Amino acid sequence: MINSLKEVKTLHNGVKIPYIGLGVYKMKKETEAIAAIKYAINHGYRSIDTAHIYENEHIVGRAIKETEIPREELFITTKVWNTDQGYDSTLRAFEQSLKKLDMDYLDLYLIHWAVKDKYKETWRALERLYDEKVVKAIGVCNFQIHHLEDLATNSNEKPVINQVELHPRLNQEPLREYCEQHKIAVEAWSPIAQGRLLEEPTLQHLAQKHGKTTAQIILRWHLQNDVVVIPKSVHEERIRENADLFNFELTKNEMNEINALNMNERIGPDPDNFNFSS
Repeated sequence: MINSLKEVKTLHNGVKIPYIGLGVYKMKKETEAIAAIKYAINHGYRSIDTAHIYENEHIVGRAIKETEIPREELFITTKVWNTDQGYDSTLRAFEQSLKKLDMDYLDLYLIHWAVKDKYKETWRALERLYDEKVVKAIGVCNFQIHHLEDLATNSNEKPVINQVELHPRLNQEPLREYCEQHKIAVEAWSPIAQGRLLEEPTLQHLAQKHGKTTAQIILRWHLQNDVVVIPKSVHEERIRENADLFNFELTKNEMNEINALNMNERIGPDPDNFNFSS
């Protein structure tokens, strides 16, 4: 059982990632975003997940500089965007991200989407960055099983993590099983389906039963499925609430009730049918 915000998952290369991090998608208002990031870190969060396309890497860097937590105690993730993919362009994109973050290294660098005919070359660039020790771990986002299998045919390293849309309406069970078999961690973006499941009756019932919010029930379900989560919020109360998951546990039957909500329903793009040109 995961017992505190300090709990980490050990990736297959030995690097440790916090089970709970702060996502910063759409956080572009600088004052608001800096306040949220600083609050999260001061509350005990140690993982911040950003991306080039979020246009806030510089904000993350500034917020971290304004905290008193040493850089080496934090876990910072960013991602290479689709239009930057390819070997040389990925290396350039990484340098730009590092400069915006004002850091010497990254903890995790991810391919944001599996851009057809490009993600293998992009991965080769990530392997070089990993070999050069400017990033501690490399992984992917939004890769289906067939993408992972294809990547494995021509690579020296396998991803440490696959960050995907994952929530009770899209529980990704086959993908999670594949990743578990191949020692690839799974991380959920939109772990509470952007709030769309907060009125779901089964989840509301479990929330009342445990004296928790619906969001906390969903996040606890993720943790008990051994999934890393990065819920996003700019509100202090919600940031605190999203980390208050350790004084209760869902039973096997309750986990099964939540599993039964799956409809393979996405709120984000389908990785196999995505506009990679923008």
